[in-house]
Amino acid sequence: MRIATLLEQIKQHPNYSKAGMVLCHNGVVRATSREGQAVTGLEIIVDHDRLAQIIAAQKATPGIVEILVHIEEKKHLSVGDDVMFLLVAGDIRETVIKTLTDTLNQIKSEVTQKTQFFVE
Repeated sequence: MRIATLLEQIKQHPNYSKAGMVLCHNGVVRATSREGQAVTGLEIIVDHDRLAQIIAAQKATPGIVEILVHIEEKKHLSVGDDVMFLLVAGDIRETVIKTLTDTLNQIKSEVTQKTQFFVE
């Protein structure tokens, strides 16, 4: 999946004309953990039911036109690989930024589980 493909999908939404902003998040595999350990890659497990619930709830936010999410679920993602795309289209900057932030935080805390692989 490519972020440009998701952006084109958003542009085809019947209410796209109401959008004043599309904000995109592209999460990638870092070379180090938050603690500074060298990482060779990671694995992501996704709770698809919870993801659908979060997206539905966030789409109900007044002013939000569309939310699209793609999360890679490969067994071993390498450093530099794309992990997640999150696109939020909405009416005004404040609404879109808040919705992207809230959606991203919920996905990271309630939807995905990651296992990092470290340099030995």
